[in-house]
Amino acid sequence: MFEGLGTAVISPFKETELDLESYKKLIDYQISNGVKNIVVCGSTGEATTLNNEEQSSLIFSTVNMCKNKNVKVIAGASSSSTSVSIKLAQRNKELGVDGVLVSVPPYNKPTQEGIYQHYKAIVDNVKIPVVLYNVPGRTSKDMFDETIGRLSELENIVALKDASGDLARVANLKLKVKAGFTLLSGEDATAVGFNAMGGSGVISVTANIAPKLCSELQKYTAEGKYSEAVKIQDMLTELHQVMFCESNPIPVKYACSLLGFGDGSIRLPLTEAEEKSKEKIKNIMRKLKLII
Repeated sequence: MFEGLGTAVISPFKETELDLESYKKLIDYQISNGVKNIVVCGSTGEATTLNNEEQSSLIFSTVNMCKNKNVKVIAGASSSSTSVSIKLAQRNKELGVDGVLVSVPPYNKPTQEGIYQHYKAIVDNVKIPVVLYNVPGRTSKDMFDETIGRLSELENIVALKDASGDLARVANLKLKVKAGFTLLSGEDATAVGFNAMGGSGVISVTANIAPKLCSELQKYTAEGKYSEAVKIQDMLTELHQVMFCESNPIPVKYACSLLGFGDGSIRLPLTEAEEKSKEKIKNIMRKLKLII
């Protein structure tokens, strides 16, 4: 499940208040440019600063807009508390999502057994497809390949989003996980190499602003046309880099504002992009003809 291009969408704001009109335009932009999966209320969507009503509104809108469009919806259900993650997964299921994205619990620094039991408790209590999310840069804990292999055997754990940045582990993971388990890159810059090593998709930040190019890249890798995919990757490299010139989602929110998706405002403790970052973002977007 969830192969191909997925976009970890921003939550557009207008003076730090949720801007649903801009959000719906953003989702239309994703759908019309070949995105296969929409990931809502993740870290790029500033989920930790959204209240339950705001999260529910975004998820409900996304599900309705993607219905009958052959686009799946994955909603974040991450928490440092297992019981809270279970409640979030249940809420997301009731709102009609196709799956939930759950990171290794941040801050707590659980053992590998604790990580395993966290996910097991979620799938034992909520019957919904779960995408594991390994992002040690944010959680401070790496989910080991052996743990991922064990988890892949559990019913309803269907995929992994790996943002460790270690391409060498993809080949090893292919040997550890059950047949049909989906491996997704969590870093735009590794998208081609990740798929070449055995992955089958990406959950992208850059696709918020360049969904067509990101979609074409995934299409070429699925067809084994890696020379064509690399050409697109070369075009996107500077854009990928500038999307992380400050903490995500600061740069991508500003970039989206240039396309009319929100005003670029962001909630504390994150702050808006610095002027020098804004100039870099505008210059690269102009170079790719994303803006004039």
